[in-house]
Amino acid sequence: MKRAVERHLNILEFTLASLLRRRAKNLSLLAMYLLVIFMLASLLFFVSALKREAAIILNDAPDMIVQRLMAGRQDLIPAGYAAEIAAIRGVTAVRPRLWGYYYDALNGANYTIIAGDAPTSAPGRATVGAGVAKARNLAVGDLLPLTSYDRAPVMLEIGTIFPSGSDLVAADLIVVSSADFHQLFNFPGGQATDLAVTVRNPRELPTVAAKIASQFPDSRPILKSEIQRTYQSIFDWRGGMTLIVLVSSLLSFIIFSWDKATGLSAEERKEIGILKSIGWETSDVLLLKFWEGIAVSLTAFLLGTVLAYGHVFFLSAPLFAQALKGWSVIYPRFQLVPVVDAYQLALLFFLTVVPYTTATVIPCWRAATIDPDAAMRY
Repeated sequence: MKRAVERHLNILEFTLASLLRRRAKNLSLLAMYLLVIFMLASLLFFVSALKREAAIILNDAPDMIVQRLMAGRQDLIPAGYAAEIAAIRGVTAVRPRLWGYYYDALNGANYTIIAGDAPTSAPGRATVGAGVAKARNLAVGDLLPLTSYDRAPVMLEIGTIFPSGSDLVAADLIVVSSADFHQLFNFPGGQATDLAVTVRNPRELPTVAAKIASQFPDSRPILKSEIQRTYQSIFDWRGGMTLIVLVSSLLSFIIFSWDKATGLSAEERKEIGILKSIGWETSDVLLLKFWEGIAVSLTAFLLGTVLAYGHVFFLSAPLFAQALKGWSVIYPRFQLVPVVDAYQLALLFFLTVVPYTTATVIPCWRAATIDPDAAMRY
């Protein structure tokens, strides 16, 4: 056992010396390898973290949302539907919701405006997100001037600004009173944007949705699970689109690995011939090249993963943020909670480290099995 450990340590020492002799070539190789792993790991970390944040936020979503359709498009729903839906067995609450979008011509941003019933949403007062406050240079007590659909000015006093920690959901949000909402959008009375439905037993949601669709043919019930799947699919799709951008670097890495597997340079063949002539066995040569491949690939993998972790969870992934969050004048700024998917990391490891290490061993085995004199004359 002791001899085996010493053998490996001696070969590893020779491996490091061999890598240092060709430091320029190995450093350029390490840089390219590290860049590929850094980009892929950053993408995996960022998509996983966004999906987790979306899942946490959607846990507080209503069990079901009921919309009204007109010619296949969402339309306002009569508030009277709420009482009839509440009478369905299994439904515990139905809440009409008032919300919409307001385009701000001053900075080209779209705000999400919701009618709330909190004390801070008294008529003439509003609660705004940190993104809105920054875009309009607002502080608590300032006035936010808006223009209604009747071209009448609507002045709202800023009562509260949402903390920056809620930017993921509240960066572009403005919460106003129901009266101000109706005035701003000239919203008709007795109507709502949609209905939020709460069901006692989650397993009864499909049954309740079927009853609502049967009772109101112009309605579209949307379950919370469907919303969650939609968001997961959106992030997967955006992640896939970003991955397509990285295909060029992936192809370069694959071509390089294939070129590595097809043969050795004359210098490397000569080195193998010298080692064989001074008494090294074929297994020793293969072990040497194995450690060379492990040293380069494992170093690139570890450094690339650590840099990707810092890029995503400390710098908020500036390389991918706009592509995966979506586009908007007001970008939500938030600190992602670290999420590391062990399965994805293992997959990345086997797709990058294992092929390269194998690609370094196979041609060396071919060179190590020929006559040492022939290898040195190559």
